[in-house]
Amino acid sequence: MDLGIAGRKALVCASSRGLGRGCAAALAREGVEVTLCARTEADVARAAAEIARESGRETTWVACDITTPDGRAQALAACPQPDILVNNAGGPPPGDFRDWDRAAWIAALDANMLTPIELIRATIDGMIARKFGRIVNITSSAVKAPIPILGLSNGARSGLTGFVAGLARKVVASNVTINNLLPGAFDTDRLRSTIEVEAAKSGRPFEEARRRRMGSVPAGRFGEPGEFGAVCAFVCSVHAGYIAGQNILVDGGNYPGTF
Repeated sequence: MDLGIAGRKALVCASSRGLGRGCAAALAREGVEVTLCARTEADVARAAAEIARESGRETTWVACDITTPDGRAQALAACPQPDILVNNAGGPPPGDFRDWDRAAWIAALDANMLTPIELIRATIDGMIARKFGRIVNITSSAVKAPIPILGLSNGARSGLTGFVAGLARKVVASNVTINNLLPGAFDTDRLRSTIEVEAAKSGRPFEEARRRRMGSVPAGRFGEPGEFGAVCAFVCSVHAGYIAGQNILVDGGNYPGTF
């Protein structure tokens, strides 16, 4: 299927590894001019070079902290008029809510709620004027089924979800869509760190904790970043203009609810 987005410009946040990189690679394969951003220069430069080599498309990269005003300015200077925006940032640390002070909550809100809103604010009017825009927020399956040790993430990402629910319905008539992708257990550094915390808490070896976590997924495996990226690319395509304000689970069937 031709997704109809070749030649479009995309800014993909936190894309040097994991799900962000999966999205950047999938978009590049569709002919999109992708700008990657991440904090570590060596990592984002290497990811951009590898994606360019694999896709045959030129890529741009910038090393910045997207959760800061200066970092967002750098990213938008590298890709000033994106047609596609993929919001993503590393999740806040797991733990017990009793241990989190105000600073921990503000950091979580800055990274996982306010940063995406700021980037949407900076780019959406241009999309409306061009009559094409695709905004995808990588949130978490915890929005649908909260994960006890990820309370910071549960709160911040749910706040973003509520904001998007209202805005998405205001802009879809201009062929600008905003949707959230809710990943479940994907084989990423983030998942490994979560399993390490679970293993330490339970006193089990890491590999045993990993097998138990994998066994809880109906698909019987963890997801791969590439298949998550393929979902993202479709949601960004010309074929997805009637999908707006949705929370799309990509979790191997793990969410147990009917709705």
